[in-house]
Amino acid sequence: MEAEPAASPSAEDLLWMSRALRLARAAGARGEVPVGALVVGRDGHVLGAAGNRVERSRQASAHAELLALRQASRRLRSWRLSGCTLYSTLEPCPMCAGAMLLARVERVVYGADDPRKGAFRSVYQVLAHPGGNHHPQVVPGCRAEAAVQLLQQFFRDLRGPAEG
Repeated sequence: MEAEPAASPSAEDLLWMSRALRLARAAGARGEVPVGALVVGRDGHVLGAAGNRVERSRQASAHAELLALRQASRRLRSWRLSGCTLYSTLEPCPMCAGAMLLARVERVVYGADDPRKGAFRSVYQVLAHPGGNHHPQVVPGCRAEAAVQLLQQFFRDLRGPAEG
């Protein structure tokens, strides 16, 4: 079964992505890869919000998306996040995409494509697998330029001035 066609971001999506970008900037300021994520419930309330914490926690699974999903599950007291939208500044990796599928997230809105680990369209097509029983709506490219610039600047700063 193929994933449904991508939708365009709404005005509300753009606002939530602005908040995710703030979380990403804060993660970058802590020395983390600048990725931010939040889970918004059907009622428009934030249920979980996080930036990457891989370096600080020394845990490969401390991606912003997983941290936000965990917070949302605790808040709802349920692993099922039906009706929720996850916003991420970067296309989720296979680990995060798998967690979103298992949690039954309704929509995923993300900023920049990830040409190395993207799980929705860039490298892997997790949603297109015929064995899947859940297929969230995916809205790629929401505030992509801002997300790409944030990532590029982080890695430029990390590498330092080019020798020449």
